[in-house]
Amino acid sequence: MAVRSAMHQAGAAALTELLRFAVPPADQRTLPCSCGRQAHYHEQRSKPVLTAVGHVEVSRSYYLCQNCSTGQFPADIELDIENTEFSPGVRRMLATAGQQAPFDQGRQQMKLLADLEVTTKAVERTAEAIGADIADKEQQEIQRAVQLDLPMVVGEPVPILYVLMDGTGIPVVKKETEGRSGKTEGESAHTREVKLGCVFTQTTWDEEGYAIRDPDSTTYTGAIETAGEFGKRMYLEAWKRGWSRALKKVVMGDGSEWIWNQAELHFPHATQIVDLRHSSQHLWEVARELHPNDEAGRNRWIMVHQDLLEEGKIETLVSALRTVQTSNAEQAEMTLREAEYFEKNAERMRYAEFRRQHLFVGTGVIEAGCKTVIGSRCKLSGMFWTVRGANAIIALRCCQLNNRFEDYWDARRA
Repeated sequence: MAVRSAMHQAGAAALTELLRFAVPPADQRTLPCSCGRQAHYHEQRSKPVLTAVGHVEVSRSYYLCQNCSTGQFPADIELDIENTEFSPGVRRMLATAGQQAPFDQGRQQMKLLADLEVTTKAVERTAEAIGADIADKEQQEIQRAVQLDLPMVVGEPVPILYVLMDGTGIPVVKKETEGRSGKTEGESAHTREVKLGCVFTQTTWDEEGYAIRDPDSTTYTGAIETAGEFGKRMYLEAWKRGWSRALKKVVMGDGSEWIWNQAELHFPHATQIVDLRHSSQHLWEVARELHPNDEAGRNRWIMVHQDLLEEGKIETLVSALRTVQTSNAEQAEMTLREAEYFEKNAERMRYAEFRRQHLFVGTGVIEAGCKTVIGSRCKLSGMFWTVRGANAIIALRCCQLNNRFEDYWDARRA
């Protein structure tokens, strides 16, 4: 550690010398100003910057417009240190640390791993600023997608491409839930829903015919936003992953109506599949309602009806639910309501047929994503987010997990 500190000091001294920009020659002492006039060279000014080898001083030319009193530092733009005291390399570290763990842990990691002293607030502000910039660029791409101005993604045909959607709540500050009802009647909401989606591919299946997800093929996208906005986001991600080249296209989700509305709008010709575990939960709710105190009877009932579900015989299942004999009005109402649910999603529950096609029938990938992408970062004890802050970190986190973070920095340098 002592040797590392000494090397940092030597590196910082050398870098400071390299960053002493010369006074511009007489014929290069004017620059265009945004007001339409000319800004003239005024003097050399120094600025402290934290770099990967520690604190350095950048000495660069300052230009001033006499007409509007606007100053310019061209070197700051060239070095990507405009309006910041952190070098691009340090900002990359701060962003990586900030998306991975709570901001104070990020501060500790910076000291331990890079021997750089930063504040917790610096980790937070930098990570959120870079995340917000990534989110803004995503919105620009989404607008291009809406205008059908996306570039064609060239490549080999994709055998099977899946689009999965789900939602999970995260704790937010009080101002973000004003006017929103909570799960308990009469109480306001304490969370906001993050809509998360993922896209992955499948090429093969195992010896028993069960689908196998292609390794490292899953990418994520998500935000706190309306279903309509999220649908466009998912369309863009699917397009990036080769939706136009997919030989078979599948959309999967639970029973949430917003998912299937967006599927019909943006992926109208895809095979739609309701998660088998989710539909099974509906059957178990009926079983518990009909046999609240009879475990043996409940298990017999579920065995028969679960077989109908897994065989995709939804019409027979609906008929069985509608002919349930009960004198309890609440039980009768529930069974009819569940019958409507299965009837509405019948074509999305042909599980035997889907398995014959070697397709997935469960949404475990997106459910795990809700835990790993969102939960492990945004739902820790004591956390309360603003929508803006959460969306910035989610955008940054997805960018990292999708292995696109280097592409983002390459674009900044271009």
